[in-house]
Amino acid sequence: MLKGSAALVEQGRRPGRIAVTRLSLTGFRNYDRLRMELDGRPVTLMGPNGAGKTNLLEAVSLLTPGRGLRNARLEELAPYQSADNAWAVAARLETGAGPVDLGTGVNPGEERRQVRIDGKTARGQTALAPYCAAVWLTPQMDRLFLDGAEERRRFLDRLVFGTDPAHAGRVASYHNARRQRQRLLAEGGDRRWLEALERTLAQRAVAIAAARLDLTRRLDRAAALTDEGPFPTPRIAVEGEVEELLNESPALLVEDSLTEAWRANRASDAASGQTSLGVHRSDLGVWYRGREIPAAQCSTGEQKALLIGLSLASARLIANEREAQPLLLLDEIAAHLDAVRRAALFELLLEDGAQVWMTGTDPELFSPLGDAAQHFSVASGHLTLNQETAP
Repeated sequence: MLKGSAALVEQGRRPGRIAVTRLSLTGFRNYDRLRMELDGRPVTLMGPNGAGKTNLLEAVSLLTPGRGLRNARLEELAPYQSADNAWAVAARLETGAGPVDLGTGVNPGEERRQVRIDGKTARGQTALAPYCAAVWLTPQMDRLFLDGAEERRRFLDRLVFGTDPAHAGRVASYHNARRQRQRLLAEGGDRRWLEALERTLAQRAVAIAAARLDLTRRLDRAAALTDEGPFPTPRIAVEGEVEELLNESPALLVEDSLTEAWRANRASDAASGQTSLGVHRSDLGVWYRGREIPAAQCSTGEQKALLIGLSLASARLIANEREAQPLLLLDEIAAHLDAVRRAALFELLLEDGAQVWMTGTDPELFSPLGDAAQHFSVASGHLTLNQETAP
């Protein structure tokens, strides 16, 4: 079986936990107004497709930096045909350092997402990172090992955010500099400005690659220490040109090498409209440990189990390093697991003690959890607490 937060347990401690105790939505997706009162136990959300279960998980995911579990644009989060695209998500969180009130959304007539912490406006989304961390799985991620590298990069960067909140700023800065460089190349811009952008690109690329390498190495070591069980342990590595250079040379030399390469590639990058070299081309490699089979070549069931194993390992790594169990958001997690793996998953989730949010269409799937969880029925944007499972 996979072990819990072993590093802290060996020290006679267990990690604290992040738990949502109140969630309020205003004009979010199919919710006009909603207020949930929670007691920190796992949460199950049951109802038909289209009822709004995933929307609730998405709202919780927006308490962390980034675009949430659907990677949605801001205007997509407001109700359909909304006049002003305004929406709001607010929550009270219990953390190891005490309660904190987080809020995020778009104000009427504005286009930027706002963040508030304990009632005070924060400078940006990265301010959420010290207070909330979350790991999520959605049905769309079932093709993570089969689709293109972009989704795997995004998945990897979310894992890095969990233990290194500054990573979000590096990634945003890198992509901004890359877009500016491409625009200057298209317009025949100033050579000195191009050189400055390429130097910035190189610095950000090396920092991003170093953070990804460090995370995958730590996560791979953590996964290697777990026992084989219903969820096979993955072997993980980041693959890319910049990462290969960092494995062979000091960071400053890699920065110089990248800067020179981008200078040499200006003509071809201008012609193609793309940046031909950089960390935006890297990929996350995942293998079935022991059998050394690439995840893409595993069966559908093995891929699902690998993805769950990888997500649980990353949650435990965050718990160890931040000393706080992250939120786990598991959309339709139980539907395609057999009874043995489903029971094993519930056992692991309860053992680790994180607040888990799970969705499903069949209430019977979650019946083994009993009073260990709070169970809600969802229908057309309205919630009902199943009282028979309330404390």
